[in-house]
Amino acid sequence: MRTALTIAGSDSGAGAGIQADLKTFAAHGVYGTCAITAVTAQNTLGVTMMEALPADLVTAQIEAVASDIGAHAVKTGMLATAAIV
Repeated sequence: MRTALTIAGSDSGAGAGIQADLKTFAAHGVYGTCAITAVTAQNTLGVTMMEALPADLVTAQIEAVASDIGAHAVKTGMLATAAIV
């Protein structure tokens, strides 16, 4: 099975971010994995708060997925800080 890694923020409303990416991957028969860069408090009306995760935690997530599951494709979304980029 093909795998894809999304590196993006988490959307509590599930209309964007990793939640939307994982739904899209699944709809196309792709096994989705993720590295979360930020957590948001949001809904259909907007974002009320956002907190970026430390860059070393994002790196650790990517390395954990890559070393075991791998990724045939990578998609980026909200990278949140220059350090994460």
